[in-house]
Amino acid sequence: MLETPLRKIFGHKLAIPLLVLTAVIVQNIISTPNFFDISIKNGLLSGYIPSIMDEAGELLIITLGMTLVIAVSGGVDLSVGPIMAIAASFCGLLLNGSEYRTDVFQNPYILALFIGLLAGVLCGAFNGIMVSYLKIQPMIATLILFTAGRSIAKLITHGQTIYIMNPVYKYLGVQIPGVPIRTTILISLLFVILVTLLVKLTSLGLYVQSVGINGSAARLVGLNSNAVKFMAFVICGLLAGVAGLVGSSGVGSVNSGELGMSIEMDAILAVALGGNSLSGGKFSIAGSVIGAYTIQAITTTLYAMNVRPDQLNVFKALIIVVIIVASSEIFKERIKRLIRRILSSIPKSSKKTTVVGGCSDEN
Repeated sequence: MLETPLRKIFGHKLAIPLLVLTAVIVQNIISTPNFFDISIKNGLLSGYIPSIMDEAGELLIITLGMTLVIAVSGGVDLSVGPIMAIAASFCGLLLNGSEYRTDVFQNPYILALFIGLLAGVLCGAFNGIMVSYLKIQPMIATLILFTAGRSIAKLITHGQTIYIMNPVYKYLGVQIPGVPIRTTILISLLFVILVTLLVKLTSLGLYVQSVGINGSAARLVGLNSNAVKFMAFVICGLLAGVAGLVGSSGVGSVNSGELGMSIEMDAILAVALGGNSLSGGKFSIAGSVIGAYTIQAITTTLYAMNVRPDQLNVFKALIIVVIIVASSEIFKERIKRLIRRILSSIPKSSKKTTVVGGCSDEN
């Protein structure tokens, strides 16, 4: 009788990410008793949870785009980190002009943001054309900007770090005066809502899943598979641009060599941890959100355990191995057999009661 509920629980696509997130939270509660404490310091919410949500902001935005790319193409976008750097470099150059450190905007703030986002869109369009129309594998196509993107960003900034001292710029990645929640948290959650509405209230979500499951069949029913793939990469480029502007705003500078470094790996891991298939098809935005927060929680926990930054990838690699094994059909089947064996070993009552002439007779 218990087999069906257990199968429903452990068979749910969000089971693994929720279990991992729960394990991380429990570990933090044990090691940090004040893990859930939240206070206001310097006009901002302070505590472990607000800190994790803030630091996960850029990763969460990137993960949304990566989810769509993986779902529609069965491949990954390796260029999101360099696209962040390119978008931020264009924005910083317009705001500072020829100065590398200034507190006076040389061009309108909104124009600079628009150009930065446009750069992200164009980079996404480049990837989309390579994958959709030139039929290049996503990993190979995006490897172009992954390799050259940061060099392009350095050409834009002439190899210099741009310091944007105007406090208005920090509204995007730190705080809007009078609002106690960091802007990074608000913007990342805003885009979660926007992308969720986009895939739920329009046909995009269904199109992405259909093309990801079987592109040939999707074409036979009239879907333009190339256009759907192209749109997914454009959206991913746009979100990478947003993450780049938010990230550079948070530190008040544009360092094209460091901004978004290795974020593509964390985004791919977040998508996988969220229960999404890396071979494409069905996807879950909710799962990806949980995956992004889980990855950041793990990173924060490892830092609290004095793990060096250069050692983090070892632990993340172990997580990837666990996810791959847990997602394999052989592992799932063996878990089901184990559950059946455990349930079958539970002793059942050997007594049967029958009622004869108003009297009970036990055999």
